[in-house]
This record gives sequence, C-alpha cells and structure tokens, in this order.
Amino acid sequence: MHTINNHLPGEGKVQGYHAQEISLLNSVDCVIFGFDGKDLKVLLVRFPYEPYRGHWSLIGGFVKPDTSIDEAARQTVANMTGLEDVYMEQIYTFGEVGRVPSERVITTCYYALIRVEPTLPRLSKQFEATWISVAKLPNMVYDHADMLDRALRRLRRRVRYQPIGFELLPPKFTMTELRSLYNSILDKDLEKRNFSKKLLIMGLLTKLDEQNKVTSRRGAFYFQFNEGKYRELIADGYLLEFVAAKKPNKKAN
Repeated sequence: MHTINNHLPGEGKVQGYHAQEISLLNSVDCVIFGFDGKDLKVLLVRFPYEPYRGHWSLIGGFVKPDTSIDEAARQTVANMTGLEDVYMEQIYTFGEVGRVPSERVITTCYYALIRVEPTLPRLSKQFEATWISVAKLPNMVYDHADMLDRALRRLRRRVRYQPIGFELLPPKFTMTELRSLYNSILDKDLEKRNFSKKLLIMGLLTKLDEQNKVTSRRGAFYFQFNEGKYRELIADGYLLEFVAAKKPNKKAN
C-alpha cells in the first residue's frame, strides 16, 4: 500500500508549508522502574541545570530531527542503564504552558521495566543516577512527580492482567521474590497461599529442581515464567487476573 508521501514531488520541490509557524522543543522523560528483590524502585538523577541544579529528576532528553519519539525514549534508557530491548510503554504527553519556566517544552513520558542489578556497573555517575524506593520518593523538578504518579498507576493496572512484572525479575526467582514484587507494585500485602496457588493453577510458573539456599535456611525452590503457557491461554480467550483488583493503601507522591 502506498502512503500519500509517495506521491509528493521529488526532493527539493516540497514547499515549506509550515515555515511561518513557531517550532517547539520536544523531549522525552522516562520513568525507569526496577526491582532489587525487595522493593520497587525508580531511577532518578541529579538535575544539572540552574535554578534546580542538584534536585532530583527523571531521566530525559530532547528529540532530534532525525529520531522518532519512541527511538529517543529507547536511546535515553540505553544511554543511562546500558540495557537495550527493554519493556517500555508510552504514558502521556505533558504540554502545559510554563511547565518548564525557561522555555516552551512539550515532553512525552514513558515507563520502562528493568532489573536493578545489571545496571549498577553502568549507571551514569555524571548525574548521580540512583535507585530510590517508590515508597520514599523525594521532591522532583518540574512536573516529574506527576509523570511518576501516572506511570505507577498505569503499571498497577497492567500488572493485574498482564505478566509484565516478570520483566523486573531474573530468569529464575523464588515465590517469595515474586510475591514481594507484586506487594511493592500494588502497595499491599498479598495473602501468601492464595497468591501462589492461583499462579500455579494457571500453569504460568514452572518449578525448577534448583533451590535458593542463600536467603532461605530451608531452601526455596526457583521458578520460571512459562511464556508459552501464557500465550496459549490468551489464544484460547482466557481472561487472566494475576491478583484481585484493590485500591493501594497509599497514593504515590
């Protein structure tokens, strides 16, 4: 199928229809979530410019003329963490007049889900990139707190019906680690037996022979996410609900 661009005149003959319009700066800001085995964390940096120099900020960057918004967001995450091909989702575009006092900037917010441990050797030290618990968030510049709040609410909705939480875990994990992850994301204490039973009944977890004897005296069996079973259930029209819907105890700041 041809797009309308295929019928435009050749190079050098296209008129500048928007030459009289004012160009605006476009940027991306990324809420990078990570899990360290106990807490859900977000990656923040120290803002490098006055008058907010030294205050906490999300990771962001400007969109270049030859780069799509999605690609700019992926590059932003890769440059800061050293990781590529991570789960990302576009959240919202923030365009309030005056959101950046110095100039007119429209920004599109994304969230990404990655594991904390692989990023530690590669985190940018230039801007003091630091993993901070979402339960102990500091004040942030501009409207970044609103971005984080939107991203966290989207994540809480998604994680109940889609297995995106496994993006935050290593390939093999204990049931305790999995439950801690959901507890952290949803900000509530899930009942241990019912949580495990539901996932095992659905067949979404494969129990391994290997045990974790470092954090558990008796030894806790490792599990793996069964992606094939998940795709099979979805193809059959099975409506998955990993945990019961319930409002979190506290609202994210």
